[in-house]
Amino acid sequence: MKKIEAVIKPFKLEDVKSALAALGVQGLTISEVKGFGRQKGHTEIYRGSEYAVDFLPKIKIELVLADAQVVPVVEAIVQAAKTGKIGDGKIFVSPVEKAIRIRTGETDEQAV
Repeated sequence: MKKIEAVIKPFKLEDVKSALAALGVQGLTISEVKGFGRQKGHTEIYRGSEYAVDFLPKIKIELVLADAQVVPVVEAIVQAAKTGKIGDGKIFVSPVEKAIRIRTGETDEQAV
């Protein structure tokens, strides 16, 4: 099993969610996060004063999948989240040792 963490632009969430649903992904966790990478942030003007916005709003998607699903899911996220501009985000894939569904006690791939 693998855990996929994707950090994307907020307005791309619906596109990514639709792409994952088309692949049969049944569950995911979404968090509103803030951060920056190469784009560093930007400056804005509010009530005549300029200020720096260091951390930009992003969406973090987390899901755990069977190994066989990882490649198509990662490709779907890339296609759905890509704008071609700086700040599109990142995807991280990590191994998962164990998963347990609390309600039924199912473990590993049956739990996800």
